[in-house]
Amino acid sequence: MANSEKVTLFIPTGSDYAAVVDSLDAHNCIGNRFVFNSMARLRQYRDNVKGGCYILKPHAPVWSVLTKLYCGNQDAIRLTIGKHRTKQQLCNFIGRRLEMSGDTLLRLLDDDSLCAAYGHTPQTIIAMFPQNTYDVYWNTTPRKLLDRMQKESSRFWTDERLAKCKALNLTADEVVTLASIVEEETNKNDEKADIASVYLNRIRKGMLLQADPTLKYAVGDFTIRRLLNVHTEAESPYNTYRHRGLPPGPICIPSTASIDAVLQNKQTDYLYFCARADFSGRHAFATTLAQHNANAAAFHAEMNRRKIYK
Repeated sequence: MANSEKVTLFIPTGSDYAAVVDSLDAHNCIGNRFVFNSMARLRQYRDNVKGGCYILKPHAPVWSVLTKLYCGNQDAIRLTIGKHRTKQQLCNFIGRRLEMSGDTLLRLLDDDSLCAAYGHTPQTIIAMFPQNTYDVYWNTTPRKLLDRMQKESSRFWTDERLAKCKALNLTADEVVTLASIVEEETNKNDEKADIASVYLNRIRKGMLLQADPTLKYAVGDFTIRRLLNVHTEAESPYNTYRHRGLPPGPICIPSTASIDAVLQNKQTDYLYFCARADFSGRHAFATTLAQHNANAAAFHAEMNRRKIYK
């Protein structure tokens, strides 16, 4: 074998023998094609091509390469699920990492019956993809991936976490939905329980959540830095300035820290918060509207000073 470095070989499902040999040859993995073809005939590999991702070691003997391919001993790839905001973003990401089409996966996640089979709706199905890194086969099918994610989600939702959901009188999907708002509000983990407490307190009092991140989701523009009154008028079930309670589903895939911050059920009297005027990324919390208005006025004044108008 001529290659001196590790080679990652992707063989698409349905590939024929000639395409595989061309790819191996292009990566200098087989040396003499005549010898490889002769071995492939003996091994009966020509009619037994198996798709997948195969990592070939440097200087690996041709016979070991052929055996690996013939047996379909493919290698898993690492799939890291992060804070994707929409199903479209999630599916596009997976479609770039795996053989499956992102559009095909999205059609499944938009299917009411299929989502129901996994205990979700098209609005909450994204909650079945916990943030984490997973080892998966490159040519896994969309349904097998969904089966895998359901198992990962079930593993995440331990009896302890489910008991905390019950104590909050929320379902796991509702906790993920609230956690997704917390996730969008801050990247300061030590603030997340306080922010979660504000929303939990507002839910208990029957108040509108008035969560700014839901407005960005409702209008489909995540680049907005300054939300205006016009944004609060957006007609969308995700607009928590107009619709009481939680939105229909998560507005992103939240981190474990955000989910656990909700489940912590921190007891505070906070009903309001806004970004601090020092632009530290931290927040000022308030128990009264008067306190909150003063905090908000200071922040908006600083935005004006910095000429941030949209």
